[in-house]
Amino acid sequence: MTPNEDFMPTPDDSELEQEEQVGQTDDELYEHHRFMADKGQTITRIDKFLSDKLAKVSRNKIQNAIRAGSVLVDDKPVKPNYKIKPLQHISIVFPEMPEHGRVEPDYVPLNVVYEDDDVIVINKQPGLVCHPGVGNYRGTLVNGLAYYLKDKMPDYSEVGGDDRPGLVHRIDKDTSGLLVVAKNQFAMTHLARQFFYHTIERRYWALVWGQPDELEGTINVHIGRSPNEHSVIIPFPEGEQGKYAVTHYKTVEPMYYVSLVECKLETGRTHQIRVHMKYLGHPLFMDAKYGGHRILKGTIFTKYKQFVLKTMDILPRQALHARSLGFEHPTTGKWMQFEADLPADFQTGLDMWREYVNERRSLL
Repeated sequence: MTPNEDFMPTPDDSELEQEEQVGQTDDELYEHHRFMADKGQTITRIDKFLSDKLAKVSRNKIQNAIRAGSVLVDDKPVKPNYKIKPLQHISIVFPEMPEHGRVEPDYVPLNVVYEDDDVIVINKQPGLVCHPGVGNYRGTLVNGLAYYLKDKMPDYSEVGGDDRPGLVHRIDKDTSGLLVVAKNQFAMTHLARQFFYHTIERRYWALVWGQPDELEGTINVHIGRSPNEHSVIIPFPEGEQGKYAVTHYKTVEPMYYVSLVECKLETGRTHQIRVHMKYLGHPLFMDAKYGGHRILKGTIFTKYKQFVLKTMDILPRQALHARSLGFEHPTTGKWMQFEADLPADFQTGLDMWREYVNERRSLL
């Protein structure tokens, strides 16, 4: 059917801008440097070579990066005592460290599903912004972490220290689900390397409009900010602009009007799943920024419209949940795997669609 905006909720533009100003993207959380040793390079230890090249970076940060496997020489990780030779290629990945300043502790309910000396895994509730920014200086996940850790790690609030915990990835304000927080710089560097090289496993569940023609596949389409509207991400199918982005999807539960889809991220670009699923022709249910807050599939009958609007009231945000997270533990090297059930709003909305579809099938 043709979308009818008379029935649709109006997105709060101020909230959308706040979300975007926070900068919710993995690929903006890392520094990546590449060097080539010149042919006259004297034999030099790798840490000394990088300290000379990166004068503003502490030796401790460089050594953490080497120990974490984040320094490659000719595409292979090296040990701290490795010595650089002429014409070798060197690359290094750093996590983006927080700016100096103070994070104010705020009580924010945090669902901590795992914690040890190196990492915290959190199941984030929808509506919670990850990091302080314009319009969201207080009450964010980072403020909540400062409160949560104030007794365990008294220096947490003082941003800028070498061992201050930090986020190595983020998820959108209205997306729920799992994320990992590093509790020290070594863990942060180790996890940043895993995210940068796409060895982290991340699977999301999304409720999308319609039913994909191909029930599973891969979306390999560059995406980037719209030149006309900075807060909107758009696809660049020819790859001439934007950033490389890959999403693998599988339809878990097709329901004609909507479908439950699992998306496995290979890259972590801003709004990647939301933009890729819209590009496929199946925007996320209730994704106001990308058109999913309109009725995009179904009949013109009033009863159907009333049902959809009721479901939208129950699930008033993009139906996206970071359900599964897997990574190599920074210290033990053990593979860590976590899953989080759908939050109440998503589960209730999904159950409503299931009931509606089953009723329709029973009438056939």
